[in-house]
Amino acid sequence: MKVLINAGPWLAVPPPGYGGIENVVATLVPALRERGVNVVLASVASSTLEADELLAVYDEGQFTELQKPYNQVMGIAHAHQARVAAELRARDDIDLVHDHVEVVGPAVLSALGGPPVLHTLHWDLHKHPAFYGAFPGAIAVNGVSESQLARAPEALRAASLGAVYLATPFAGQDVRAEQGEHLVVMGRVCGLKGQHVAARICQKLGLPLVVAGPVCGRNSQAELDDVLQDPYHALHSHPDVRYHLDQVSRYLDGDLVKWVGAVGGQARDHLYASARAALFPIQWDEPGGTAVVEALALGVPPVGLRRGCLPEIVDHGRTGFLADSEEELAEWVTRTGEIDPDECRREARSRFSPAVMADRYLDLYDQVLRSGR
Repeated sequence: MKVLINAGPWLAVPPPGYGGIENVVATLVPALRERGVNVVLASVASSTLEADELLAVYDEGQFTELQKPYNQVMGIAHAHQARVAAELRARDDIDLVHDHVEVVGPAVLSALGGPPVLHTLHWDLHKHPAFYGAFPGAIAVNGVSESQLARAPEALRAASLGAVYLATPFAGQDVRAEQGEHLVVMGRVCGLKGQHVAARICQKLGLPLVVAGPVCGRNSQAELDDVLQDPYHALHSHPDVRYHLDQVSRYLDGDLVKWVGAVGGQARDHLYASARAALFPIQWDEPGGTAVVEALALGVPPVGLRRGCLPEIVDHGRTGFLADSEEELAEWVTRTGEIDPDECRREARSRFSPAVMADRYLDLYDQVLRSGR
């Protein structure tokens, strides 16, 4: 089987730091290739993931361009997708397209009439009501959790083949580090992730917290300050920047609560694996929870609010703790020592390994090919 996996033009695969979808693709592709699938990867030229072919319009990821006004950046995804469409028109050896590009991907591919398509939904399905409310039935989709699909418009649910949980390479490895005293909240700094709640709780409890993740692609206050010196720069009004400045930075003392920006490679692995717990005070219905399964695989108990996919991933009291309020969350934070790290690792190996995800997708690929979609 030859599959074109469309990762999009935003970040390299694997990404150098932050990058949810790109990390998922980087986890899936090697496991598919081990099972004999030939993979044509559509990404950017700086991608280092081993694939059978690489298609790219842009040399580097275009993620930071997203902070510009829409009329300046709307051509980026379309240029990438036009390259994918041209490739599909020019050849007949692609059996299936596995698409990960939000809206532009299924919109173009459904009109193209090329190979069968499976489109993975990685995001909040309330974002595009007009598009998802009349989703093109020629394309099959899958979610990344059952709770995500339960909130989908009817037309989107009708096109769905079910949910495939996100995986992490850590689930097939034995990454360990001596446990420190710190807690960690990992992910892009934004209001949906609730870093301010984690910081407030840890400051009240006197527990060290490391906030790891970028703010609009910036990884330090100095980088942000350089941009914000220009009073006309678009980042001044960006909601992630306003959230960081107005709600998170007040707790950052450089000692008890630290923001370290995006952390990659071995430094990231050590920071995560050595934490006493990973906090997920999410302020929305999280669809996938990549950071949650990573925590489990590293033997780090997840402690979060009972929203979105977290109840599907975390077994309360066995592999982590879930709360219904900030006050309850603070109580569970003090009890993370009750969770057995090896139980977390076992759960990740059985449910969230690359092999499990690849086998599930191969099953969906077969369903799509048999259906003629």
